[in-house]
Amino acid sequence: MALENVSTEFVSDKLTLSSNLGSLYLSIISGVSLWKLVVGLLVFITIYDQISYVTKKGSIAGPRFKMYPIIGPFLESVNPKFEQYQAKWASGPLSCVSVFHKFVVIASTRDLARKILNSPAYVKPCVVDVAIKLLRPTNWVFLDGKAHVDYRKGLNGLFTRKALSVYMPGQEEIYDKYFKIFLEMSKDKHVPFMHIFREINCAIACRTFCGHYISEEQVKIIADKYYLITEALELVNFPIILPFTKAWYGKKAADMTLDIFQQCAALSRKAMEAGGEVTCTMDAWIKEMLATRDNVKKDDGTSGVSIRVFTDKEISETIFTFLFASQDASSSAVTWLFQILADRPDVFAKVREEQLRVRDYDVNKRLSVDMVEKMTYTHMVVKETLRYRPPVIMVPYVVKKDYPISPDYTVPKGSMVIPTLYPALHDPEVYPEPETFNPDRWAGDDSLANKGPKNWLVFGTGPHVCLGQTYAVMNFVCMAGKAAMLMDWTHEVTPQSEDIKVFATIFPQDDCKLKFTKREIAD
Repeated sequence: MALENVSTEFVSDKLTLSSNLGSLYLSIISGVSLWKLVVGLLVFITIYDQISYVTKKGSIAGPRFKMYPIIGPFLESVNPKFEQYQAKWASGPLSCVSVFHKFVVIASTRDLARKILNSPAYVKPCVVDVAIKLLRPTNWVFLDGKAHVDYRKGLNGLFTRKALSVYMPGQEEIYDKYFKIFLEMSKDKHVPFMHIFREINCAIACRTFCGHYISEEQVKIIADKYYLITEALELVNFPIILPFTKAWYGKKAADMTLDIFQQCAALSRKAMEAGGEVTCTMDAWIKEMLATRDNVKKDDGTSGVSIRVFTDKEISETIFTFLFASQDASSSAVTWLFQILADRPDVFAKVREEQLRVRDYDVNKRLSVDMVEKMTYTHMVVKETLRYRPPVIMVPYVVKKDYPISPDYTVPKGSMVIPTLYPALHDPEVYPEPETFNPDRWAGDDSLANKGPKNWLVFGTGPHVCLGQTYAVMNFVCMAGKAAMLMDWTHEVTPQSEDIKVFATIFPQDDCKLKFTKREIAD
């Protein structure tokens, strides 16, 4: 009966709008003045936009009409509120909005999110419209089907256990440098740390991906300017990039970063062709290309992995996507991780004890993959942080052709469809008391949380699942673990500490005010 009422309202809305449109047309053609034509055209566009919205919306949740003609809730998207997203998720499994030319469908359940992420025949990643202009239309993340699979094949060796062991010394070098900065900048009082966590993650990523081909000055420039790229990637943008807008400044920052990465790729290629040792992601990738090009045989007589040779430009674009994928998400995760540890002394103490134990109580022992794999409890803390405050709460896709997402609704071609990850990670059936931070829920393979892998959508799923998820988790474990061993820190709790700010990813509303002090044991 309810469905019949919805259908009747839907038909009634369309008839009303169509009648108004007809009356408008007759009114316009009866006059000849320019102002009537202009006003008439605006009214025509407004009514057409409303008809388009009502038609596409169908029976799913969402405003009955667009409250603000044409622009829709654009002003809300400029300063998004987490509570508004929660209200959308709660409104129904599928809900919608329409902003400018873009109709957006939001999927709020685990199963619908997984379905979208596993439907490459119907959808492809789009992040947001302006991202294509920033990342470049030729970027591998926008590829489909075989082209995407073949490209990804060339990247699979970059985050293996062997590769991670090569990257680790460079990462630890960054930890040591920035821990001194942590101590110095907060020696007198608690200060907001969100921005410095963004900087350390940028430095770690650049050192991992580009090694020492990138200078400290260039890393600092990218860290400072990357904020502009993030600002440009609002969920809904004005359709074109206008001078002196967020998108314009973001494009300039992206161009600069891509140029730096292309220079680094050229230096890496030169070093690898001269027989140099692999020290970073670029080296590992180019070394594999050269091995394939030269048909180098392995010890068992078989050929190496067959991958094509990529240009410096393609390498720079791919490394930029690695930074894009890791920068904001990693910064969010680290910010919450350090805040959570400060607010939970019992958890902090267990992490510290484990860090000392796996090093045989030698605080100067350098990190290794073998050592990190023994940090069981620290891994549990990191995993719970990623569940409790998942850095990425949604992943926009564009619909390539009409997509029958459910028996009752088909997403129109050209629309944006957004699988939401947050609700699955806060499902009380898999994570009892989901708003409670509890690392012990991950203890043992038979725990309820570990037996619910379908809900673990932190890194996505399907053909575009995060390639560097092992690297990311290992970085969080290493950074927080070593910091807990060498330093103490406290958190100045404010009324906004647990409020969530949406800035591409999610952060504490007060930017996480911390104060670090050196431990005597570290002397």
